[in-house]
Amino acid sequence: MATPNEKLAASLDVLKALQRGGRHVFRSDDLSRVHRQRLVANGFLQEVMKGWLIFSSPSAHEGDSTPWYASFWEFCARYCNDRFGEEWYLSPEQSLLLHGERTVIPDQVVVNSPNGTNNAIELLFGTSLYDLKVPAMPATADLVVRDGLRLFSPAAALVRVVESFFRRNPVETQVMLASLGDASDLLRLLLNGGHSAKAGYLAGAFRQTGRPDLAGEIIGAMKSAGYDVRESNPFEAGQIFGTLRRPRAPIVGRVEMLWESMRSAVVETFPKEPGLPKDRDAYLRFVDGIYQSDAYHSLSIEGYSVTPEVIERVRQGNWDPEHHEDDRKSRDALAARGYWQAFQLVKGSVEKVIAGENAGARARHTRSGIANCSSPVSLRA
Repeated sequence: MATPNEKLAASLDVLKALQRGGRHVFRSDDLSRVHRQRLVANGFLQEVMKGWLIFSSPSAHEGDSTPWYASFWEFCARYCNDRFGEEWYLSPEQSLLLHGERTVIPDQVVVNSPNGTNNAIELLFGTSLYDLKVPAMPATADLVVRDGLRLFSPAAALVRVVESFFRRNPVETQVMLASLGDASDLLRLLLNGGHSAKAGYLAGAFRQTGRPDLAGEIIGAMKSAGYDVRESNPFEAGQIFGTLRRPRAPIVGRVEMLWESMRSAVVETFPKEPGLPKDRDAYLRFVDGIYQSDAYHSLSIEGYSVTPEVIERVRQGNWDPEHHEDDRKSRDALAARGYWQAFQLVKGSVEKVIAGENAGARARHTRSGIANCSSPVSLRA
């Protein structure tokens, strides 16, 4: 007869197979009742709602929201695909925020579908999903699929959001404006819909962010089609974060704009440089001391995965985080080799800077070294 450890290891084998491709959200019927109950009881799975589970970790304490927030958008995509097929999409506002790399989890996400029921579905930690019934789906050309989520394309989202959205979310809208190579997609939507007012503030937005050529193209095309277009600036004073004259990946534009938007406040409040530590050995011991906490908090947002090592330790009866210190540390904070290598590189660079090496040159060298670390970062349960 199989021991309890062997039974748990068998359940973990099933879970590991389901996790191929980085999957962390499952239907209850993806596993047998026995495997499901065993994995929930041991902290490897967590129920979101009836019929749906997410992968968790035995290191997650009661009230720990990390597994849920790390799985939130995957859950939305899988749940909506399961329920609505391809007949659903997120709002233009949420689409633009996600395209602009703002991935903050909203309290409620609104899913639009012809098959919606106008009901809110309560989820974990005060979040919810509202399935809004709409008359019909938008044109296929206006939608894109990103990480399983059905979103409006960047151009369609920019045309569909109201003008006040630009003032409320200046970073995300400017990130999207900077990512567009030309105005062709915008013009198709503006001309087909006769959106003269939208054309005016989109042209103004391009001009304010340093792309007057696109502003002129929009105004000229609309006027040639017989529309009365009046250019206006949708942003408020102080909301223009540099002039981005060439298209770039949204994440790059977002980092640059966030820096520009916060730089003055940071400079004003930044403390005086403390200088190099006098006690070199004590400072390096301090650096060593923060590794465990840093590894846990830095890597927990990446999600968890069942590894063959964990399964084998369970099978052999050597995994006992409740009573053995080594397993408790392993459960809570151990990172994979790649993270450890990166940490050692940073620590070595700190030591060299303390010894007098140029900090800027050392930082550049360390950055290239981290890129060459041998294994992917992961947190082991």
